[in-house]
Amino acid sequence: MLRSAQSKTAGSRPVPCLRILGVTDTEPIEEEPPDGLLGWCLVANVQRETMRGEDGLDIQRGTKHFPVGALLWIPPTIWDPGPGRWRAVGRHRGNGRRYVNMVVRADDLENFRVKGVYSEGLVRSLNGYRHDPAAPRTLQDPWTRERAQSWADTRNDHRERVVIDGRRHPQISVPNPPPAELAVGGEILHLAQYGIRGPHYSRMPPPVEWVPET
Repeated sequence: MLRSAQSKTAGSRPVPCLRILGVTDTEPIEEEPPDGLLGWCLVANVQRETMRGEDGLDIQRGTKHFPVGALLWIPPTIWDPGPGRWRAVGRHRGNGRRYVNMVVRADDLENFRVKGVYSEGLVRSLNGYRHDPAAPRTLQDPWTRERAQSWADTRNDHRERVVIDGRRHPQISVPNPPPAELAVGGEILHLAQYGIRGPHYSRMPPPVEWVPET
């Protein structure tokens, strides 16, 4: 129901002010965390096809320890497991009843996003050796929701790691589709091949196509 309040004057004509009964002016209310929430975490799923072997020529389904589509929880990095590798917590391929800690390749994961943590068992696995039995529901090094979402957005940018003259370079990535030329360390690299194993670049320029004279 709308009711006219005191009139205000605009020029020489009175303009009624309308007020909605039962509604008061309030500041925006922040979203409250769900009941039982113990913290936020970055998560991802294992890709259907992962690359192994020299130059990634061995295509496998999932990984050795996690099946295709497995949900992995990725705690903030407190130690460096190596370039392009992250510590992750998930249910093992051989025993889906308990969580295990493994080091996985970031390139084997997809669909990064943020999920809430509600399980004490998951908290224990995410904490690892830093877990405090006196505080079983406390994440020792938690993500903030904003930081985890920022990481997810960055990983979902669909950039691909490149191979240069047969050697994979995990620190160098290109958008999809990849550019025909790539400048690295003062050199111009040329796209030689692009397929399921990603973009392959070469220092040798592509051959010049011969066009017969007419």
